[in-house]
Amino acid sequence: MSKRILVVLEEKDGKLRNVSLEALTLAGQLSDGGEVQAVLFSSQAASFQNEIGQHGADTLYVIEGEAWKTYTPDAYSQALVQLIEQAKPDVILAGHTAMGKDVAPRVAARLQIGLVSDCTDADVQEERIIFTRPIYAGKAFQQKAFLEGIVFATLRANNFEVKQSGRQAQIIPFEPVAVDLRTIIKEVVRKTAGTVDLSEAKIIISGGRGVKSAEGFKPLQELAAVLGGAVGASRGACDAEYCDYSLQIGQTGKVVTPDLYIACGISGAIQHLAGMSNAKVIVAINKDPEAPIFQVADYGIVGDLFEVVPLLTEECKKALQMT
Repeated sequence: MSKRILVVLEEKDGKLRNVSLEALTLAGQLSDGGEVQAVLFSSQAASFQNEIGQHGADTLYVIEGEAWKTYTPDAYSQALVQLIEQAKPDVILAGHTAMGKDVAPRVAARLQIGLVSDCTDADVQEERIIFTRPIYAGKAFQQKAFLEGIVFATLRANNFEVKQSGRQAQIIPFEPVAVDLRTIIKEVVRKTAGTVDLSEAKIIISGGRGVKSAEGFKPLQELAAVLGGAVGASRGACDAEYCDYSLQIGQTGKVVTPDLYIACGISGAIQHLAGMSNAKVIVAINKDPEAPIFQVADYGIVGDLFEVVPLLTEECKKALQMT
């Protein structure tokens, strides 16, 4: 049975987030020939029209104006509720990002519908969408399905493929009415961890207490620059003030699913493993051969990270020059 699916898109630094493109591709697969709708809060939506259409959207609802120039949960949730009531989708998909984790529960509560969050897979079985999500800090997985009503789910980045379908998206301006704003953004102070978004990075070089100081992150940053990856950290490194908490990966930080995760000087506490254990390939570098991180690593190097990482950087440079 064909379905009408609405995808909540996100723009960051003038580009669509990769998880939004993943959601569009998934929507096309789940719709079974039905309409794929998208919504974007942006004054530059027209510049994304072709890209959004090529990734599967038939319709692009655009919400722009001073109230939606910067994200606030009040403004965005009320606007989305009004759009959903008008568009009447069967399924709603959004990224499990900082914004998605904040706004999705508010929208679900206002509409009195269910929500499945942090999904890593989705499949159709007997006309029902079965979502898979990790539980117990990634040690187990559960499958969820909606028996009735609107299906609403947020998707973890780097878990769904991105394909182009060659569709043409029609832009439809949408103007929410009677929005009650309890908060107003006066200024946004951005703190960036690097040029690559940590939550969507394909390659992450992460450091723990073993880096010993803020200077100890320099070899990791050099390796990340060579590989085009991002730099992350354990909570221990953040608590020791070696780096900013925006780099923290783990149960109380960011949950990432890169293609390659290189853990440098990280012991492998369960709280950290909860944030990265689903990476496709894990490489551990640690002086302690008994470190728990080696139990989840695909490849392990027992050695001093300050000797191993520079050597790895040089070998990566050579390999990339050969290709």
